[in-house]
Amino acid sequence: MNRNKTDYYEIDLLRLAGALWKKLWLIVLVTLLCGALAFGYTFFLVTPLYKATAMMYVNNSAISVGSAKVSISAGDLAASQSLVDTYTVILKTRGTLNEVISRTGVPYSYQQLTKMVQAEAVNSTEVFSIDVTSPDPQEAELIANAIADILPDRIADIVEGSSVKIVDYAIVPAEIASPSYTRNTALGMLAGLVVIAAIICLREIFDEKLHSEDDITQRYQLPILAVIPDLTYSGAGAYRSDYEPAKKEKTT
Repeated sequence: MNRNKTDYYEIDLLRLAGALWKKLWLIVLVTLLCGALAFGYTFFLVTPLYKATAMMYVNNSAISVGSAKVSISAGDLAASQSLVDTYTVILKTRGTLNEVISRTGVPYSYQQLTKMVQAEAVNSTEVFSIDVTSPDPQEAELIANAIADILPDRIADIVEGSSVKIVDYAIVPAEIASPSYTRNTALGMLAGLVVIAAIICLREIFDEKLHSEDDITQRYQLPILAVIPDLTYSGAGAYRSDYEPAKKEKTT
């Protein structure tokens, strides 16, 4: 870090890199510690959630007449795709979800169940998925299939000339949908790495102490006329004198 005559700082990247290298052991330690803390928090304190998915198909009666075969235009398909948005709204209405609660007996209110249910079109097609997340995998499957059974009648009563069909019932999920232990651990390690590296760099940038003669020349652009050795230092590179004090003779 250099400071010029206008009193602003110039960051010496090589010096920062050297500071990071010297504290590499600390960086590794903090990174691993934060990763372990993130994993422990996720494993012990975060409730795992399971997701069950049922699939529904939008059937636009305008493009079918009994068992007769008719040609389907792009406009007809677009109409069916636009109905998906309408059906997902009907799916999350109070009447639909209250009927699901009554039929399944799950211990949730309408507001709680609304947060557990999501519906969206699959790849912009006439097929849409019903996703239910729950701490209990059997419960997630039960709710998703109850919605799939109830929704066709609800839509038939509300939207004339259109209906939905069940493409696939939900099954009991075997794997946790969230949280992701791997992702959370990686994010914890990344956060620890960034924080400790930032602390080391900031301490180095705002360190005003002079640690060597090179600091004087780099910071103040002044020549060094002489260096006074530290006679008390005994480590590597210490000043050594050829003079040794005379030893006192032992007296008997």
